[in-house]
Amino acid sequence: MRKKKEMNTDAKLKVIPLGGLEQIGMNITAFESGDSIIVVDCGLCFPADDMLGIDLVIPDITYLLNNADKVKGFVFTHGHEDHIGALPYILKQLNVPLYATRLTMGLIENKLREHNLLNQVKRKVVKFGQTINLGEFRIEFIKTNHSIVDAAALAIYSPAGVVIHTGDFKVDYTPVFGDAIDLQRFAELGKKGVLALMCDSTNAERPGFTASERTLGRTFDTIFAQHTNTRIIIATFASNVDRVQQIINSAYKYGRKVVVEGRSMVNVIETASKLGCIQIPDNTLIPIEQLKNYPDEKTVVITTGSQGESMAALSRMASNMHRKISIGPKDTIIFSSSPIPGNEKAVTRVINDLTRLGAEVIFQDTHVSGHACQEEIKLIYSLVKPQYAIPVHGEYKHLKAHARLAMDLGIPKENIFIISSGEVLELNAEKARVAGKVPVGDILVDGLGVGDVGNIVLRDRQHLAEDGIMIVVLGLDGESNYLVSGPDIVSRGFVYVRESDELLEEARNLMYDTIEGYLDKGISDWGKIKSGIKDVLGDFLWKKTKRRPMILPIILEV
Repeated sequence: MRKKKEMNTDAKLKVIPLGGLEQIGMNITAFESGDSIIVVDCGLCFPADDMLGIDLVIPDITYLLNNADKVKGFVFTHGHEDHIGALPYILKQLNVPLYATRLTMGLIENKLREHNLLNQVKRKVVKFGQTINLGEFRIEFIKTNHSIVDAAALAIYSPAGVVIHTGDFKVDYTPVFGDAIDLQRFAELGKKGVLALMCDSTNAERPGFTASERTLGRTFDTIFAQHTNTRIIIATFASNVDRVQQIINSAYKYGRKVVVEGRSMVNVIETASKLGCIQIPDNTLIPIEQLKNYPDEKTVVITTGSQGESMAALSRMASNMHRKISIGPKDTIIFSSSPIPGNEKAVTRVINDLTRLGAEVIFQDTHVSGHACQEEIKLIYSLVKPQYAIPVHGEYKHLKAHARLAMDLGIPKENIFIISSGEVLELNAEKARVAGKVPVGDILVDGLGVGDVGNIVLRDRQHLAEDGIMIVVLGLDGESNYLVSGPDIVSRGFVYVRESDELLEEARNLMYDTIEGYLDKGISDWGKIKSGIKDVLGDFLWKKTKRRPMILPIILEV
């Protein structure tokens, strides 16, 4: 059935996911052979609801830093944030060469420019079908389709065998831009023998095929034809260049001017336009300042904010906070995306706010996925015929569904590995096994601080958010240890002070008695006094209010 290529049977390949498994986002995987490590993707994920004040989450690369002399470079499958977003933060710790296709590199360069890293990092743009040599590895870039142009699968050649990493992909025979996925190359590699397939699992629970991106062109044409008397505002992912292309095609066809709004959207379209990945007819695009010069029914606004992000352009329009665009009954708003898990409430809130302002909101049948459904995953397996299956990209339920598909296709159960981030999968043609773990985790980015907010700080923020704070301030004589001033109690986020005078006065008296009791016993250790204040006041407030605010004693030496 499958021919096995001659390979070094003693060599072992280590596959080490440092993020991106059992979650959506933060994709980064290290491949190690001998004295060489290559890293595929370097993504971020957005914070969960309980990560108060956190802007971004990036992977912990301790393992790469500990083996920095082995790391030969980063290679990228495509330009989405969950695959390139962490790169500027990681490069400040580990500066190695970058390899990516044209648009992916263009978007990476935007990020490096923002972080003043552009002239410090070696970069190489790779064409489809081209291979690069990095230490013991050779990497081939294979054309695939996704919801962003220039997506690639990677064939990773190592002494132990060939691993194919699909990246995020779908099989689109009629893409908006460029060629269809190179199924022929997958088949050729399958005939030569593939050690392992790491395949996208995001839609592994969905039967059938994912619809072609081009089908949306007809949908937009229909909507434009039915709404000739309203302004059209379309929210979509900034990076979905093909989607923007189709919106612009429909706008041009129906004689409308187009405004692109939202910083990330503007950056992506500018980059794609320079690289020839999007074709915009002359005089179609206008700056937002000129919007008022055209009647509403002759304009289209393409905007960010399809996920209900609070600071994105569409959310600001919905809450009447946008400086240039006011929503009203003469607006038709299209959500051309599906909510990422966890964003459903935010999206619903924005839809309600827009509807309340009188706009018509359309969110059904205006999006197609960029990920392969079950039949496309089966197609790739049938062509590649891997010895081992390693489901990637998805939550645990997606990986599990993917594993069932692989078993249905005849891959033995013992050759299917659902691994967690940090686990080291060691494999060659003879056997594969999980051989240990490496450190992994979430590094939290808060403003300019990277990693300086940890679990303890988050727990404190949660505590403050849920229960508020009470500060007890007192002054002690440095020599005699007598109470000179206070105790004064300051409350924030716990009770409304004006209506709780009695409670606070009672607490103050209790604190006075407690502190005097310690001082009378000759206790001069401030740590013990602070601990006693926390315990006594905490118990008192729990009995009175059934709440436990954070208690912060402050002792001033007078």
